[in-house]
Amino acid sequence: MVALNVVHAACPHDCPDTCAIAVTTEGTCAARRAIKVEGDARHADTAGFLCAKVSKYLERVYDPRRVLHPFRRCGKKGEGRFTRITWDEAIAEITGRWKDLMATYGPQCILPYSYAGTMGLVQGQGMDRRFFHRMGASLLARTICATAGAAGYKATIGASIGMEARHFAESKFILIWGSNPVTSNVHLWRYVLEAKKRGARVVTIDPYRTRTAAASDEHLAIIPGTDAALALAMMRVIVDEQLYDADYVARYTLGFEALCERLQAYTPAAVAPMVGLDEATIVRLARAYARTQPSAIRINYGLQRHAGGGMAVRTIACLPALVGAWRHPAGGILLSTSGTFPLNYAALERPDWIPPGTRTINMTRLGEALTNRDEAGRPAGFDPPVMALYVYNSNPAAIAPDQNQVLAGLRREDLFTVVHEQFFTDTTDYADIVLPATTQLEHMDVVKPYGHLSLMFNEPAIPPLGEAKSNSDVFRLLAQAMGYTEPELQESDEQLIRAVLDVRHPWMEGITFERLRTEGYVRLNLPSPFAPFAEGGFPTPSGKCEFYSESLARQGMDPLPAYVPPRENVHSNPPLAARYPLALISPPAHNFLNSTFVNQDSLRRVEKEPIVELHPSDAEPRGISDGQMVRVFNDRGAFCVRARVSGRIRPGVAYAPGIWWAKFSPDGRNVNATTGQALTDLGGGATFYDVLVEVEPLDAQGRTLS
Repeated sequence: MVALNVVHAACPHDCPDTCAIAVTTEGTCAARRAIKVEGDARHADTAGFLCAKVSKYLERVYDPRRVLHPFRRCGKKGEGRFTRITWDEAIAEITGRWKDLMATYGPQCILPYSYAGTMGLVQGQGMDRRFFHRMGASLLARTICATAGAAGYKATIGASIGMEARHFAESKFILIWGSNPVTSNVHLWRYVLEAKKRGARVVTIDPYRTRTAAASDEHLAIIPGTDAALALAMMRVIVDEQLYDADYVARYTLGFEALCERLQAYTPAAVAPMVGLDEATIVRLARAYARTQPSAIRINYGLQRHAGGGMAVRTIACLPALVGAWRHPAGGILLSTSGTFPLNYAALERPDWIPPGTRTINMTRLGEALTNRDEAGRPAGFDPPVMALYVYNSNPAAIAPDQNQVLAGLRREDLFTVVHEQFFTDTTDYADIVLPATTQLEHMDVVKPYGHLSLMFNEPAIPPLGEAKSNSDVFRLLAQAMGYTEPELQESDEQLIRAVLDVRHPWMEGITFERLRTEGYVRLNLPSPFAPFAEGGFPTPSGKCEFYSESLARQGMDPLPAYVPPRENVHSNPPLAARYPLALISPPAHNFLNSTFVNQDSLRRVEKEPIVELHPSDAEPRGISDGQMVRVFNDRGAFCVRARVSGRIRPGVAYAPGIWWAKFSPDGRNVNATTGQALTDLGGGATFYDVLVEVEPLDAQGRTLS
């Protein structure tokens, strides 16, 4: 009889749901094999089901194309040709090259590059940070996704703390603002549907008619990047018509009078043409939101990927305090729950090891860093130059903005690139050394969610396949080979977990390594129901919701909510818009998670191929028909995809879901050939949705028809 066992696991991917997974295995020891993955029915938020992507996770784990051995490049960079080597050879070559480069240029010539390929605390931000801090390598500002919104939210609320997802089920009015939970937060959508059954009204604000928008009671298709203007106009109506909660505002907010002065410039009539809605719609939305309590807002990071993204999130985050929605567990706003977890990151990462004066390189500007040239071609001033790149938990050849400049940097023959990966990605094609990485089923970790309040444990279900090694294992090997003798660089994964849990805080009371491992997940020691700011207590300097932020003022920034328009917009940049009149947005495809899962055959078959979707009023004058191949371009670059013509996208906007790998794209480029390296107003974040393009039809031979 075959021995079956069920193991506690946690989804590691960059999704707020962070599902609890039950992995069924058969066999024992080295022969153990996973035969089923399913959502853990015991976990209240996971509720026994997984998304379409992770439900097929075993296809990923046992894909015959997995990288299972170390490899050395044997062709030109970009060709993806390799020969197999041993782990000893790989570690010796990596550390030998690093030592030589450090002797010439110093340790800051080495740049680690990682993001959220895994959200696990051990494999995502544990031994790697310790290792590179000890080395003195350049620091990486990991800004590519969430920093703008986090900074804006912090300026208003104080920390990334918000509603508990399950309480959306009791809300009476729900704004889904710049979010598509049917695709990227499906377990929250379950609570939204429950609220709808109870009579709640659901309104989605998004330039594109997403699956979520189509299933809502109303869809408001605004112009990309104008969210702050809409929020300010709503506040103007709420204040003018005295729909605000005067008691809550007086007790628990700061700067109401200054806010009222700011709102004078944002009448619905003035804002309507900015956002692409009519004045009556703005007024109606504001009244419904203020009058229907408890009201809830779900915002996500898409709406902060433009020049004013941080301020946009800050401004929207003012709304719940203005109307007193925070009084109720089912009222308020949810961006992320990550700030609710008081973990010991200093013990995990050892920032005290960072040598004074170590530079920080913003990952959004990887192209500039690798070529030492800015977007205009001028010297970027990186001294020392980046001479070695170590990539893990990311695929920068596909996901980094200004793809052409990134690829030019990766093609440098004098750049020594190591990539630790599960598959041969676009980035491994440019690597000198490729190392085999474990999947979530093959290593231990703890995962902190950003969409619910349970800390998750991941028990390795099976032994590593082939010669795959986890991030922490590889950094232990590298530390030893570099001659680093600090015992903290050889600590086990269990010791790393114990370090991050070593904190005295009432919310963490009773959450131990032993309990997590036994139970699989543990909710923070918080009241249920959870209403974080029912009586104020915001984690801001004033302890209040800060309409006026003294901390922003001290930084020389606007202390009040404001509208910062996109850099590339028909109103803010008419000359550029005359050449490139379409605003391009590129949210994740329904069956991909950024660039993850693109190589999984079953999921890619559902997505079919890369597309750009245009409104009929934009397609017709360009001679573009549905199904035709087109070229999308601007001064930064171009990519070729198939056109879809529909009324789901508002006029003047192009929608190109991503992030497709070059390997699966018609011309070896994806949407990031047109995105730029400019940063957001707050948080130094990426501006992926602050892009103007033109689209032209192609003939059957791929030639332009114009």
